[in-house]
Amino acid sequence: MATTAQVQSFIRQIAPLAVAEYRKGKKILPSVCIAQACCESAYGTSPKMARANAVFGIKVGKSKYHFGSAWKDKAYSTRTKECYDGKTYKNITDMFRAYDSIADSVTDYYDMLCCCSRYKAAVGAGDYRSAITAIKNGGYATDPKYIDTICSIISKYHLEQYDGEKAVNTEDQYPILKKGSRGEYVKKLQQRLCSLGYAVACDGIFGDKTLAAVKEFQVMTGLVVDGIVGNATWRALAT
Repeated sequence: MATTAQVQSFIRQIAPLAVAEYRKGKKILPSVCIAQACCESAYGTSPKMARANAVFGIKVGKSKYHFGSAWKDKAYSTRTKECYDGKTYKNITDMFRAYDSIADSVTDYYDMLCCCSRYKAAVGAGDYRSAITAIKNGGYATDPKYIDTICSIISKYHLEQYDGEKAVNTEDQYPILKKGSRGEYVKKLQQRLCSLGYAVACDGIFGDKTLAAVKEFQVMTGLVVDGIVGNATWRALAT
């Protein structure tokens, strides 16, 4: 099981790669890409996948089709589970794509989803549940719990903050807060932290306990851990 530090490090590694592909016009929401990578590679801790620079379980396929130029015909063999009837899991061994880099793995993921007509409903989907539903229904995964698993990861780590246009716009609504800040917005911050289970007093004073809670929240959501509540942290808190 991945540690908190491993989860944070992995999200920080994958997020900018997913956002970069999205900004090239490959309109699969970054939150979905990041969550699938988290799920399929066990937050980057799967030994075989790590050695292969593979963060998605993309099979080689009988045709060995190239969706773009990111995959260079490298592959590795491993066991996996498939569920073809919606209830029974079967162990199989298959060949999966290996890459020269993690970036190539993410690029190939985007190229595949944007190239294959069976995933067309996911391209341009405005919310992550619709996107992952289209991906799953297009044949990407056979696990009947796959959609809920991916949505749960997105929600737990507030990955929708990486979805660009869908992120909550807070720039003109909330000020930057840090230790020593006081007032109404500090109380709003503390109330939101309390609702998420952090033990802080809602007194409008940004002290040590509020600072510790903010840093823990930033760790859990893959943000820069600086204890400062700026736009990215406000967006994550607002979801």
